[in-house]
Amino acid sequence: MMAAENVCYTLINVSSESEPPSEVTLKADLEKGEIKAKTEALKKVIIMILNGEKLPGLLMTIIRFVLPLQDHTIKKLLLIFWEIVPKTTPDGKLLQEMILVCDAYRKDLQHPNEFIRGSTLRFLCKLKESELLEPLMPAIRACLEHRHSYVRRNAVLAIYTIYRNFEQLIPDAPELIHDFLVNEKDASCKRNAFMMLIHADQDRALDYLSTCIDQVHTFGDILQLVIVELIYKVCHANPSERARFIRCIYNLLQSSSPAVKYEAAGTLVTLSSAPTAVKAAAQCYIDLIIKESDNNVKLIVLDRLIELKEHPTHERVLQDLVMDILRVLSTPDLEVRKKTLQLALDLVSSRNVEELVIVLKKEVIKTNNVTEHEDTDKYRQLLVRTLHSCSVRFPDMAANVIPVLMEFLSDTNEAAAADVLEFVREAIQRFDSLRPLIIEKMLEVFHAIKTVKIYRGALWILGEYCSTKDDIQSVMTEVRRSLGEIPIVENEIKRDSGEVKADDEVSAAPAQKLVTEMGTYVTQSALSSNRPSKKEEDRPPLRGFLMDGDFYVAASLATTLTKVALRYVGIVQDKKKQNSFVAESMLIMVTVLHLGKSSLPKKPITDDDVDRISLCLKVLSECSPLMNDIFNKECRRSLSHMLTVRLEEEKLSQKKESEKRSVTVQADDPISFMQLTAKNEMTSKEDQFQLSLLAAMGNTQRKEANDPLASKLNKVTQLTGFSDPVYAEAYVHVNQYDIVLDVLVVNQTNDTLQNCTLELATLGDLKLVEKPSPLTLAPHDFANIKANVKVASTENGIIFGNIGKIIFWFIVLKGPCHAFPVITRPLVCYEG
Repeated sequence: MMAAENVCYTLINVSSESEPPSEVTLKADLEKGEIKAKTEALKKVIIMILNGEKLPGLLMTIIRFVLPLQDHTIKKLLLIFWEIVPKTTPDGKLLQEMILVCDAYRKDLQHPNEFIRGSTLRFLCKLKESELLEPLMPAIRACLEHRHSYVRRNAVLAIYTIYRNFEQLIPDAPELIHDFLVNEKDASCKRNAFMMLIHADQDRALDYLSTCIDQVHTFGDILQLVIVELIYKVCHANPSERARFIRCIYNLLQSSSPAVKYEAAGTLVTLSSAPTAVKAAAQCYIDLIIKESDNNVKLIVLDRLIELKEHPTHERVLQDLVMDILRVLSTPDLEVRKKTLQLALDLVSSRNVEELVIVLKKEVIKTNNVTEHEDTDKYRQLLVRTLHSCSVRFPDMAANVIPVLMEFLSDTNEAAAADVLEFVREAIQRFDSLRPLIIEKMLEVFHAIKTVKIYRGALWILGEYCSTKDDIQSVMTEVRRSLGEIPIVENEIKRDSGEVKADDEVSAAPAQKLVTEMGTYVTQSALSSNRPSKKEEDRPPLRGFLMDGDFYVAASLATTLTKVALRYVGIVQDKKKQNSFVAESMLIMVTVLHLGKSSLPKKPITDDDVDRISLCLKVLSECSPLMNDIFNKECRRSLSHMLTVRLEEEKLSQKKESEKRSVTVQADDPISFMQLTAKNEMTSKEDQFQLSLLAAMGNTQRKEANDPLASKLNKVTQLTGFSDPVYAEAYVHVNQYDIVLDVLVVNQTNDTLQNCTLELATLGDLKLVEKPSPLTLAPHDFANIKANVKVASTENGIIFGNIGKIIFWFIVLKGPCHAFPVITRPLVCYEG
């Protein structure tokens, strides 16, 4: 048997790396040891054989001294041993000793213990020697009538495997299993039998299904899953059969098993593109998301809904289910909510946007009342962004959204408040009709803003878009309210000195008179009081920011006051009122400068902020038309340009997305002829069950075609040149952590080559299991040489060798990026 075909079905983890015992020691333990010693010795034998050791001298010892034992642990180990031990001679003939093993198999198949029978039947599925299986067929058939379901279902699997590999041993297997299926009552046995009929004799499986198609909803879930697979395969191969089974799939959508409902919904969509079918499948997916508690399941099913949405004809059907999709928002997981909101936003239209906004507004209000969950702030931010996108796409909804969102400007979560502020800035620029409403709401919540970044943005919006006399005066009122009594320095000094009252028990040290940098006198005393000092939170918000040393907001305040003052001068004709408003604005700027230069704030004012405030003072003192144009027009023009560019980018990305979705046929596309098409390319869709199986096995690539030119020949690597006396090429087969080189050697000369040897060696943690034997090649003759290399670690290694004077080598790359070895293209050079 070829090394590449000698597959082991069982993977064993070996933790210890001790030296393997000698064959003599193992033989002694197997012959004369106790049950425990024989068990340990058998384990070591199995590990050594898996590592490439032959140990032919122990085969008869195990047959004589271990095989007759009835210990269950030893019987389990023996099943692994007979799976991996070489059962044939080098010329392919069955070993004589295996006749004794075959008799032991037969006794185990007739054993009164159902576990031993079932385990032996499972083991027979792994045998590839028909000579061993042929004497066991009567015993295997008899197991179909055993009283225990564990034996019967494993007997079905054994018969299926034997029929698939050696059909001549049991040619009537489909008929036998069909009769068994009709009379069987156990769900697991029926499932295995039906699965065999699907792959062995699909017509019999369809005949059985036609007799019980109305009772499918009463079957167990494992049998229902197999029925779904059969229907999919039949309809995938023969689309004319869809009408026959579509009702059965509809019935399975009401199954009690979530797995059956999921597979049935996926099958229904692939079999029919009718709106009713798509709606039923989507509704089934939504119910699964809501009822399942596992977040991973929710995400997987959400992905299926998103795939449905990508189909151009299905999107309109899903638009009617947006409100049902929003029911998923009851899930507390943030990732699920994020995908749900994105899907709802993609499906929203003018028909359902109003309902969507109402639901999102309720969710926003709900998050305002619930703060115990750690992801509440992030979820609120997602809701704000979704409402923002809805308002931009559907301007009529902005008036309903803005009052709710403006409340979150005072939110402690800066990210959510920043998203609201960005939305408000964009809305007030794009929708002129909403400006009075936005200004009114902004003035209402202005005093409650808690973060300095949001405060700066709110100041900018008020300064930029307040255009009426009343609004401007309201802005000045709010600024004075947030700033508190001015001058600030004198007021703060009074507050500090007035905190202690006469009825408090205090002890005072001698007072000292100090002079501040601005030339004012300060009285400093050391007091100890029984009541706490006045808290800093009692300060108005803007004064609190300034006392903390954040004077960047003071520069923003100066710019806002300059804008509204210049606009006020242009609106109001009374010179006295003009001068009074400008003077008040300049007074606020001066008192902020005074505070920044004093020692009261935690941090002094920066030079940049001083320059900005000084510039604003100069602008207000002159009130020139040029400065009025710069402050009140250019800034808004820049914002308008930025929003226009962003809108164009969004439209461009949406256009690219729609182009990706659209299916276009180019003029130079190849024409597909039915007669020349491979069998698995007859239909346009992939086999979803096969893709799922490949994904579960870790293979994300599509299944290769059965054509050998598209599979095996693509892995052939040239070792020598075409003009060399000996041409060699290798088919590299990587099986788990084993590398098998199948080398084709061709004599291109007119002479007979004797002792033509393929010399191989390795560097790194690679081990050459056996050395290739020399060959004698006739003129223009060829031969195949196989070499097996074991991979021992995750370090990089090199396989190198030569044929005569031609030298070649492989580089084997491994490590954290490669789960299995990767063979790079070999390099070829010549001696000398």
